[in-house]
Amino acid sequence: MKITTVRRVAQVFFFVLFIWFCIVSTFGLSFWQSRGWPANWFLQLDPLVALGTILTTGTLYSGLLWALATIVVTVILGRFFCGWLCPFGAMHHFIGYLGSKGRSLRENINVNRYVGSQNIKYYILLVLLCPALAALLSNIANFSFLKLDWALPGSLLTGLLDPIPLVYRSVNFLLLPFADSSIHLISAAPRHYEGVLLTCFVFFGALILNLVIPRFYCRFLCPLGALYGVLGRYALWRVGKKTSECSQCRLCDSRCEGACDPAGRIRTAECVLCFNCLYTCNDDTIGYNTFRSVSGEIVSPDLSRRGFITAAVCGLAAVPMLRLDGKLGKNYDPTLIRPPGSLPEPEFLDRCIRCGQCARVCPTNVIQPNVTREGIEGLWTPALNMRTGSSGCQMNCTACSHICPTAAIRPISLDEKLGRANFEKTGPIRIGTAFVDRGRCLPWAMDKPCIVCQENCPVSPKAIYVEESFTTVRGGNLDSANISANSVLLPNPVLLPNKFGTGDFFVLAEGGGISARTRILSNSKNSITLQSPISPEFFADYNSRLTKIAIQVRLQTPRVDLDRCTGCGICEHECPVSGLRAIRVSAEGESRHRKHSLLLR
Repeated sequence: MKITTVRRVAQVFFFVLFIWFCIVSTFGLSFWQSRGWPANWFLQLDPLVALGTILTTGTLYSGLLWALATIVVTVILGRFFCGWLCPFGAMHHFIGYLGSKGRSLRENINVNRYVGSQNIKYYILLVLLCPALAALLSNIANFSFLKLDWALPGSLLTGLLDPIPLVYRSVNFLLLPFADSSIHLISAAPRHYEGVLLTCFVFFGALILNLVIPRFYCRFLCPLGALYGVLGRYALWRVGKKTSECSQCRLCDSRCEGACDPAGRIRTAECVLCFNCLYTCNDDTIGYNTFRSVSGEIVSPDLSRRGFITAAVCGLAAVPMLRLDGKLGKNYDPTLIRPPGSLPEPEFLDRCIRCGQCARVCPTNVIQPNVTREGIEGLWTPALNMRTGSSGCQMNCTACSHICPTAAIRPISLDEKLGRANFEKTGPIRIGTAFVDRGRCLPWAMDKPCIVCQENCPVSPKAIYVEESFTTVRGGNLDSANISANSVLLPNPVLLPNKFGTGDFFVLAEGGGISARTRILSNSKNSITLQSPISPEFFADYNSRLTKIAIQVRLQTPRVDLDRCTGCGICEHECPVSGLRAIRVSAEGESRHRKHSLLLR
């Protein structure tokens, strides 16, 4: 069997496996849901994820030890991951293959020749890694024995263009919701995500460019490919000429996926091990060997000193410039609510790779990719939008904290989230606090009965309580009426039929220092039926004692107990006021940041 056939089988297998892992990142008990499947395995194989988190945190999350195996195999075999395992690379390979079908041999040779702009990906890698390196330098400089009051803010930005997180979030936010929008096999209801247009533009834009230049993203933009190029430059096994007897037909160049110039001095760092050149060569001069290519090799990317310094400076300056708005200080965005278990914001940004796995596994679809807040540094990081999905953040769910591959959302237990057992003293995890907007609340602003937020509050005892009051409705003062035991008869038809029969309306009778309030059962245009008779004391001396009749509505105005509210957002989701809810959750009071606390402890 040809090695190219084995490569195609491997690409199909790992692509299907990747899609399967995306599907099983679904909350549930079925075999195709979160039941111990290694859903993050492709992320754990990614050495750029491992390297970035090591630089920003000084630690390596245990699951990312898989990346060490990838590095070892790359050092031995070369860029095998790009040509054999990468699901995004398989997509590029297939679409590039379709695009090459309509070209002549000369045109394929031209589009597959090496160009100097392929070095852009190395500069991108440097720009993305330097902010992580800045975090490492700051941690070293702040060791107590050095006594240095110096810090250069760092952040983990590799997930913006790292192909593995990119393809994860593209499938999670775009492809799976679209495929399941009508059949509902994966989710019981349609799932919606913010910023789909941006995700669509990046994902499909990268794929469509393959019709112009095969593996465009891999050749010019992929920072992971650049890292593999650096790691595999001195691979023990490499593609190259095994004899100098070459006719220079350049058939090998016409099928080369990496544009590594196999017909000349092969560029080892660009070779993605597609092995197409081995079987297009009529002279059998190219092989996969342990010795260097007879025609020579170029093992290092052609980077200029000026470009290297410029990329490094841009990367080091990126995070300080992005944080000039003070979003991590007093100017923080209170509408940016992170999932429960999230680390404090600086540490969170040091770990989050923007893979979207937490949003994918969330059973209520409340976790959304952040697109409009915190700028580029917070792009595609998870945030809670209480209006979307089927509910707010469920009290008995910790799924997002256990699927995060880098512990940006640290694993938490149900006892810790609810403040039970050993966590009773510290209390429940708070992701924010609910506030009532009295200008939009139906009872507060419009005299309309509503207790939806209080009824749906899952905290026990409830964090939302109500205070009862009675208010006379507009036009509800009735100066003259014929009153019997269980009814009120008006001289003129001034009422809207059945308007006051909901159980929230009462008749208030006052006179002679005595008042009585009775619930309304129903009404017509000129009569009101009461639930119980008005107090007999009124009828003892009716003409002298009874002076006024009023129709009143009973209102239960909601209030929030700050000591009990955890910011779950169920109240905001269920609020009947559409658009801007009358009760909304804000990040104030979140447990992960003491300076955001509302109460003195």
